[in-house]
Amino acid sequence: TVDLKYDDLSYATVHQSAFLRCGMMPVQPIKELWWFKIGASEERVYYYDPTSVDAALMKRARRSNRDNTSLEIYPTQLSDEGEYKCRIVVWDNTGDSTEPSVPISKEARMMLKVNVPPEKMEITHLTSGRNLSLRCKSEGAKPPADILWTKTSPDGVETEIPDLAKTREIEPAGELYDTAEQIFYQLEENEMIAKISCVVRHHNTNTTIYKNITFVSPAIQNALKVTIQRFAEPVLYSSIENQDGRDNKAGLVKISADPGFKVPYNTSVTLKAAAPGVFPEPRYLWWVGDQTGIAGRELHIDNLEEDKSYYVLAENPLGRVVLEVPVHITTSDYSQWNDSSRDGDVIVDDTTGGLDTGAIIGIVIGALIAVFFIGFAVWYWTIRDGTHVFSPKKEKPHTIDEETIPFRSTDKPLLRTISTQTLEGRRSRREPSI
Repeated sequence: TVDLKYDDLSYATVHQSAFLRCGMMPVQPIKELWWFKIGASEERVYYYDPTSVDAALMKRARRSNRDNTSLEIYPTQLSDEGEYKCRIVVWDNTGDSTEPSVPISKEARMMLKVNVPPEKMEITHLTSGRNLSLRCKSEGAKPPADILWTKTSPDGVETEIPDLAKTREIEPAGELYDTAEQIFYQLEENEMIAKISCVVRHHNTNTTIYKNITFVSPAIQNALKVTIQRFAEPVLYSSIENQDGRDNKAGLVKISADPGFKVPYNTSVTLKAAAPGVFPEPRYLWWVGDQTGIAGRELHIDNLEEDKSYYVLAENPLGRVVLEVPVHITTSDYSQWNDSSRDGDVIVDDTTGGLDTGAIIGIVIGALIAVFFIGFAVWYWTIRDGTHVFSPKKEKPHTIDEETIPFRSTDKPLLRTISTQTLEGRRSRREPSI
């Protein structure tokens, strides 16, 4: 008596090896071995005759090395799933050598199930304030995959999210299945980073697929919580002058200006906002003073004429921040600058056209003071040396001729002397000698 040992149901994973067991107990010499796949008709898969033939009618099929009668299929395809039949013909010999051996045929039927791991998965989200709606979809699995949700804390600990409000759908896609699950989750207050993962598990193929979505709030450095009239609730506020620009932490809002934050008078400027690593992408709102806000990542300013501070709001479901962006004028009238020089130096086209009234008055006063000091210096050196700067007409020595002196009745008569004598000479003759 020959008994066959086989499994009624066997499982295989697509693209891997399938094993269909069909062994003998006890082992007997084989006359023939047949494998069939049963469908509308019996399709021969494999045939073996120890004397002459070892033929795989299906190229991916072969006899197993385990017992020489079981069947292996590699690589397995989804179309290999179905019912199979194993037929073994052995010689029955009662031990009497005078009697010829009699062939005995044994058959067994079994099922092969082919499992398919998820082909791909995707996660989508919708937000309303701090309320999240997340949808995870697994596609192309057989049987349908399971889905669970986890959350990772800032220190890296992953835990399953409990008590989730969720809905699940399983949709057939030919011989495969798509599984979709939607959850509703509320972000915690002051939660700056939230890493939520969709975990797709396919137990039949021992397959696990992770896909996470990390929500990151926009952030700024040196922030203060302030109340701005434009918003109902306080917001985190700072200025770009307090951002050092060296921190690469995800979520920091960065502002750039073209051509720069300090520009000549009447120059147009474009301000740009970015928040690398922030998810979902924040919305931006620009304003200056009490003007209506302008939405978008960029703000274009035409012909800036004075120093101004602009403000930008960056907001997503996790939070919002406001940055002050000062833009300064470097000169009051840019017409005095000419940047056409080849070496890049500044050229002044008109030395007076660019001067204001105060500068002109200062120049005049300075000139008058300089003239005063020069005149004073000349006068001082003239008095000191006893010289004249200007040479007057040289006069002759002054002599007095008595005939030229008019006579007055009150004067005493002078002694008659030689007319050419001087008064000094006249006095010297009258003085007595000692």
